[in-house]
Amino acid sequence: MSRVKQQQLLRESQLHMPQGVAENYRYWGEQQTVFIESAKGCYLTDCDGQRFVDFRLGYGPIILGYRDDRVDQAVITQISTGGTLSGFSTPLDSQVVEQIKGLCPQIDQVRFANSGTEAVMGAIRTARGFTRRDRVAIVEGCFHGLFDEMMWKVDVENWDSSQGQNPQIIPFGGGIPTSSRNLVDMIELNNTESLETLFHDGGDRLACVVLEPIIGNCGSISAQPMWLKRLRELCTQYGVLLLIDEVKSGFRVARGGAQELYGLYGDLTTFAKAMGNGYPVAAFGGRQEVMSAVGSFAGGVVHGGTYTANMIALSAANRTLDILTNTKAQETIDQIGSAVQAVLARVFTAAGIEHVFAGPAAMFGIHFTAQIPSNYRDWRQTDAQLYNRFAWQLIAHGVMLEPDSREPWFICEAHQELDLAWLEEVATKALRIALG
Repeated sequence: MSRVKQQQLLRESQLHMPQGVAENYRYWGEQQTVFIESAKGCYLTDCDGQRFVDFRLGYGPIILGYRDDRVDQAVITQISTGGTLSGFSTPLDSQVVEQIKGLCPQIDQVRFANSGTEAVMGAIRTARGFTRRDRVAIVEGCFHGLFDEMMWKVDVENWDSSQGQNPQIIPFGGGIPTSSRNLVDMIELNNTESLETLFHDGGDRLACVVLEPIIGNCGSISAQPMWLKRLRELCTQYGVLLLIDEVKSGFRVARGGAQELYGLYGDLTTFAKAMGNGYPVAAFGGRQEVMSAVGSFAGGVVHGGTYTANMIALSAANRTLDILTNTKAQETIDQIGSAVQAVLARVFTAAGIEHVFAGPAAMFGIHFTAQIPSNYRDWRQTDAQLYNRFAWQLIAHGVMLEPDSREPWFICEAHQELDLAWLEEVATKALRIALG
């Protein structure tokens, strides 16, 4: 397919924006950066007219489908009858909170935000205000937003596991103060020794442990139930808050998110992405005792934002959560995800490729290896290069996804339109080319 128009658009946009894109992760290189002209259901059409079945779904927010008429109509009605923003409270505030509480038994009170990053920032500040402690622990491979303290990671890409040393901890990029590293501890998922050492050496200084139970930036590698149970026990023992980040998994992997699947709950939870089917809405909430730290009283945790709980976002969330609660959308998504996995499994098996699927059907990772990785370091041992070649060939043939195997395949209700026979044919062709 021609990419003439998109390459021209990139050259023009580079006059106005760094790399020619509005945020770093949209830049795929001089030849491959994508400009989208339209989206509907599970399909994207780029500015050169190529149509894609999309399994990227904007990194996961699209749970029903692009331009879902039910959600869009709710937003249009709100705009035409109640406006978009007043700077005051509205009845929608409590309506959406009641919907969240109906799905998530761990939630007593909620505050809204505009993005996952904002939700995590608010939740961490609340944890610090409640515990009167400053330190935060995060898990290798998890992603919790683009603010300084959460932008430290283990450098597995340049790590040689044969040397018997841990990978280095590095910042995501420039502009991150070294001092922000001093408040962050890092532990290895599903490593009990790492967990016990964290609490033994400094549990009394921790405000919270922040965790994605299903890691949305590491191919849906997931916490093992016994490890997660021990984490919950240690947090309770040391007075540390367990902050479950469900920005990607919330309302997607189950109506009540990953915590419903595990039957184990955090003290604080963050939500975003799927709760608005693409509209910018997020939230954090938890036990009333913990959330009571937020407020304008002396010493209270400050939380706010001009666009927080705007009526466009909340009307979208209100309708999306209503659909997820009262229809079979979730079951449809799970069935489609399982069917897509079955198609891909046949393709990989026919080519003799070792493979495993990680995570729930609505948000699954593909790893070219014999066993499901148990943590981020294990991901380093998978054949990520083959996956990358395979992914780029899928994109060339009309299947959109993130070329990095650390990003899951996302499924939406509109994928029920998908021609599975076509997908199998395209995947077979793409893998054959990738294998050379």
